[in-house]
Amino acid sequence: MFFLQDPSLFTMGMWSIGVGALGAAALALFLANTDMFLPKSQKAALEYLEDTDLKTLEKEPRTFKAKELWEKNGAVIMAVRRPGCFLCREAMDLSLLKPKLDELGVPLYAVVKEQLSTEVEDFQPYFKGEIFLDEKKKFYGPQRRKMMLLGFVRLGVWRNFFRAWDSGFSGNLEGEGFILGGVFVVGSGRQGILLEHREKEFGDKVNVDSVLEAARKIKPQTLASEEK
Repeated sequence: MFFLQDPSLFTMGMWSIGVGALGAAALALFLANTDMFLPKSQKAALEYLEDTDLKTLEKEPRTFKAKELWEKNGAVIMAVRRPGCFLCREAMDLSLLKPKLDELGVPLYAVVKEQLSTEVEDFQPYFKGEIFLDEKKKFYGPQRRKMMLLGFVRLGVWRNFFRAWDSGFSGNLEGEGFILGGVFVVGSGRQGILLEHREKEFGDKVNVDSVLEAARKIKPQTLASEEK
């Protein structure tokens, strides 16, 4: 064949293939770090969330409708992606708001999608509110979103990793961790959802100032309104 007669042609061909492969890899890396391939979220309606069946985590669990959490005083609710994840354990930032939320009379809660071994118990030191089980994963919907291997090529995810490590957080790999979570601020009664933060990638934290601002808009139900 002709390229065997002229080795320089073979070398040039291999070099071109290599450059093309590097270019394709660079393009793929660039696209992976845009929002183009991120899981698309769909806002949750109050009617969708309030009918969610939640369970307490006691030995004899009680099942109740989620609207009980915010009916009187509203609530701040975190949908935890995975309790053992050190990025999720950075929820301590959200817990730092608890004294201010207490002043407003607004409770802080979390929901998890599974209960494995001591995972929730081990998460409790990082989260200062009560935690419930959402077996049907409704707080992770209505359009459930997953981040798979894409998460490990996103620069934002690696920045989040290093931020958590530098802050001294650690964790494990127990449980399902690809379904993305979020944070909700829900007003009392029929006031509605005042803030909805959907995690767009691993470690995408909610802005705590925005949470507090939304919580201040909650109007607790008065006794008179309850009697109507």
